[in-house]
Amino acid sequence: MSDNDSISRPALSRVALKKITPDVSAAMGSLHAAAVSAARDAKVEPELLELVRIRASQINGCAFCLDMHTKDARAQGETEQRVYALNAWRETPFFTERERAALALTEAVTLVHDGHVPDAVYAEAAEVFDEEQTAALIWAATVINAYNRIAIATRMVPGGYQPARKQN
Repeated sequence: MSDNDSISRPALSRVALKKITPDVSAAMGSLHAAAVSAARDAKVEPELLELVRIRASQINGCAFCLDMHTKDARAQGETEQRVYALNAWRETPFFTERERAALALTEAVTLVHDGHVPDAVYAEAAEVFDEEQTAALIWAATVINAYNRIAIATRMVPGGYQPARKQN
């Protein structure tokens, strides 16, 4: 199918997962909440989790999740420069060793079909994260990859999401 095929044909209505399978959708929400809780307990920074979510969403081409998580990152104080450069993080000086290890691990988990998670990538993460933090990052990457697939399969429309306002 070419790009033009999707433009010239009317959009196919997609299933509303929350409506049709509310129990499964709730379970996915619970998995997400548990992963966020594990990251918080392991002291993985929320800002780092947003970088993980954005990077996986870039790889997967998920416009809905990119819209959501770039907005969330910016609301948490992330700079536009780093958000814009995230797709080329290896070529920039903008990311810390810790962030680089998390991004490499995220890419390996996201692209697991392409060489699995190489020992060198895992070892790099294990050098800067303890076991609880590494586990939390693996869960964060796994959950966003699942959400990417849901949003892409159901053609969720980006643009309407607004992050929660910070509490002072």
